[in-house]
Amino acid sequence: MKNLYLMRHGKSSWELNVSDQDRALLQRGISDARLVSEEIAKLNLKIDHVYTSPANRAFHTCMICLRTMYYPLENCNVVTDLYDFTGNQVLQFIQDLDDSLDTVLLFGHNHTFTHLANSMGDKHIDNVPTSGFVHLQFNENTWAKVIKGSTIQTIFPKQLKA
Repeated sequence: MKNLYLMRHGKSSWELNVSDQDRALLQRGISDARLVSEEIAKLNLKIDHVYTSPANRAFHTCMICLRTMYYPLENCNVVTDLYDFTGNQVLQFIQDLDDSLDTVLLFGHNHTFTHLANSMGDKHIDNVPTSGFVHLQFNENTWAKVIKGSTIQTIFPKQLKA
């Protein structure tokens, strides 16, 4: 059985004149990432490895989450293929994962994460919001065969603020 966790980066700023990859998190992005990360930490998930997009906003969200969960940073890698907005590169990355890893957490972007959550999961999600977290589970024992699974859980900032 394979478990895939997707977490979209926190709300980012468009104010500074920087490249898309260098855009920083807004204070709301930091707060929402922390809020969702605290909820994830309560689940005591066993995560084999973490991968993040190199974009500043995704990497920063990743660091907030990993610190909150007390997850070892040496089990985290920055992967250029996760800086993808269509889903094609990320899907290929997932299917190429080492089969010794059963549970993986990815930090990245939309429209990729909404597309993957809907095409690989069994529940429709209109939009994975910033700092949104989605848990997908697959009955396969090899990542190469992961195509359609179950949407086990979503954690979105708006749910936690109600």
